[in-house]
Amino acid sequence: MHRPLGITVSRHIMDLQRLHPGATGELSGLLSELIVAAKTISAEVNMAGLADILGMSGKTNIQGEEVQKLDEFANNTIKNRMARCGYICVMTSEEEDDIIPVAEGYEGKYTLAFDPLDGSSNIDFNVSIGTIFSIHLRKSDLGEPPVGRRSTDTEEDWQPAYGKPGSAEDLLQKGNKQVAAGYIIYGSSTMLVFTTGEGVQGFTLDPSVGEFFLSHPDMRIPEKSRYFSVNEGNYSYWDENMCRYIDYLKEQDEAGGRPYSSRYIGSLVSDFHRNLIAGGIFLYPKDNKNPAKPSGKLRLLYEAVPLAFIVEQAGGRAVTGDGRNIMEIEPQELHQRVPLIIGCRHDVDEAEDFLNGKK
Repeated sequence: MHRPLGITVSRHIMDLQRLHPGATGELSGLLSELIVAAKTISAEVNMAGLADILGMSGKTNIQGEEVQKLDEFANNTIKNRMARCGYICVMTSEEEDDIIPVAEGYEGKYTLAFDPLDGSSNIDFNVSIGTIFSIHLRKSDLGEPPVGRRSTDTEEDWQPAYGKPGSAEDLLQKGNKQVAAGYIIYGSSTMLVFTTGEGVQGFTLDPSVGEFFLSHPDMRIPEKSRYFSVNEGNYSYWDENMCRYIDYLKEQDEAGGRPYSSRYIGSLVSDFHRNLIAGGIFLYPKDNKNPAKPSGKLRLLYEAVPLAFIVEQAGGRAVTGDGRNIMEIEPQELHQRVPLIIGCRHDVDEAEDFLNGKK
């Protein structure tokens, strides 16, 4: 069967690098290594029902949630792939209690925060799931420049590339300091969506050749939509302003483009991906359902911050609903939670007005 030629993700990354004469190629290399991990996870997800990898692993993560077998596979795949890539100094995962150091001698100048398999509670039901990632430049001193290795060097002669491992301080940075962020969604097709601060590009994996091809160039979220994504099962736990806003969206008002239609998958990366393409607003506000999580459910570093970078680059907004912009929040801990309202600019503006009592 004839397949049209297209721009591969590798070619796109190299083209981005050429636009910046001072680029070292390290960010390009980092993204390329992540893409290899994504292909590995995608292959396993597609085989899950046949490979005895569905169901629970019997472990519990730092969030107190039961870990799926695929969660564990995805987490280990990314950790093992990135630990010796030479481009990062430290990692953190939604599935791990503490920071994840890289292999000694492979310390680079970037950091990586990732949710290995967002939406994993839907794994057993064949609902789309995904990997989310966020990349920052390290804050701490890089250390000595790289030391080249000649073929005659012995193990005793070999010195670490940088010698200074990263720390939690390197990971706890605002979203507006990100150099790249993205997600890989594993559904009817596997898609990679990412930004390096110069727009948002979407690539679809062609499994027959094992390569991502540009399928959604220069992605833009509509200014306004007619869709909302929220778990209305939590309605009785919301504050009055949030309830008023959802009631408002469901009122009949032809001139105002209401009622909105509800589209809620229950997998953040899937809900976000749909809204990015078709337009919509996703809301997971704070509630009084769980006193132990008064600040919301979603994680700042692994979910809110990378998706906020993407949506802003696509023309949308991401806020908490209590006067804070997601990209401006100074993280205090690795597993910090926040409320999240993200999507079309007009809709987020309107939601913010309701939640702040202005409407």
